[in-house]
Amino acid sequence: MSMKSNNELNDLFDYDYKIFQNPEYFKFSIDSVLLAEFVDIKKGCRRILDMCSGNAPVPLILNKKYGDSLEIVGVEIQKDIYDLGKMSIEYNKVNNIEFINMDIKDYVLDTKDKFDIVTCNPPYFKKSDSKILNNNEIKAIARHEITIDLDEVISSAAKVLKNKGYFYLVHRAERLADIVNALKKYKFGLKRVQTTFDDAKSSCCFILIEAIYNGEDYVKIDAPIFLKDYTSYKNIFRR
Repeated sequence: MSMKSNNELNDLFDYDYKIFQNPEYFKFSIDSVLLAEFVDIKKGCRRILDMCSGNAPVPLILNKKYGDSLEIVGVEIQKDIYDLGKMSIEYNKVNNIEFINMDIKDYVLDTKDKFDIVTCNPPYFKKSDSKILNNNEIKAIARHEITIDLDEVISSAAKVLKNKGYFYLVHRAERLADIVNALKKYKFGLKRVQTTFDDAKSSCCFILIEAIYNGEDYVKIDAPIFLKDYTSYKNIFRR
């Protein structure tokens, strides 16, 4: 059943963009903002692929930060969510984001393009975590590894990155061991880790990862982020 009539036009946090969302779907949240702000665009990097792009918050934020200097491709498997992202890109009159409705595993096999940077905010939960599997199929696919798992995310990134290209990932802290193992499997060197907490008394909620394809490990662990300290998410990362 179509839910397009329930679409809402919301603020993209404090980035002076609007984003289309549907309250019946899994909305983007602070983890997408954290990922986009964590990305460090190195000199000479122009082409970015955002995998599991949802309704396009990461491409839109990167465009707001860097403008037309970037060529951004976003890939989202779910047609209803893709439609929201496409509407948001068009509404904000952004011309340098190519948005594609496709399974990322198929995209990386079909494309001949190579990217300087790959970003991903993937489904966090293993399909076996059935106790929290949502009855809403769209939400379930967004949250659980139904159409793609962590190993496939990282192997897909490896297929389309240039040599020494950068991979940026946001994920749940409890998956850290799985992430490190998969990075090693697909020849990534771990470069930077950022931990995120709601406040100083809470457990780590998100981890942010920077890795380099065909690079060596040399890990910098940044100071933790406490989300309650920020009224403007654009000020979380200052370089």
